[in-house]
Amino acid sequence: MSKVGKKAITEKIILGLDPGTNVMGYGVILIRTGSVTLLQFGVIQMGKTGAHAIKLKKIFDRVLGLVDEFKPDEVALEAPFFGKNVQSMLKLGRAQGVAMSAALYREVPIIEYAPKKIKQSVTGNGNASKEQVARMLMQIFSIKEMPKLLDASDALAVAVCHHYQQG
Repeated sequence: MSKVGKKAITEKIILGLDPGTNVMGYGVILIRTGSVTLLQFGVIQMGKTGAHAIKLKKIFDRVLGLVDEFKPDEVALEAPFFGKNVQSMLKLGRAQGVAMSAALYREVPIIEYAPKKIKQSVTGNGNASKEQVARMLMQIFSIKEMPKLLDASDALAVAVCHHYQQG
């Protein structure tokens, strides 16, 4: 927090992550005196081939790179969801754990949100589709074109949800 004249200005950077073993989405927002600014969002592709352990190292390195580049005050992640494929869930859980470890390595606090909570927070509907979430974010941030991979908008939604939850 810095002071300009008599008015205090607070700034916070939030990094939102949607971890995955093939594609990881990220979204970075700046909160300044109540307004929200999109700094960057996108995806990091791990590739569909290669050993799982190598992908986990890439996730750690890439998240660490995002933390070092943007210096977030907080990192928000989409919490694990329960699916039918146990092997996929285990791999996703590892990816989420590695992403969390990278943030914690730089002593950045982390918080997780359930997918329904994120959708509810951004669209007002906990059962919204990925496309509905992306369209709402396009309106909020005046984004001209829907991202090709919705992992990017999912991660941005996590960051926005975290901001909304902070009040």
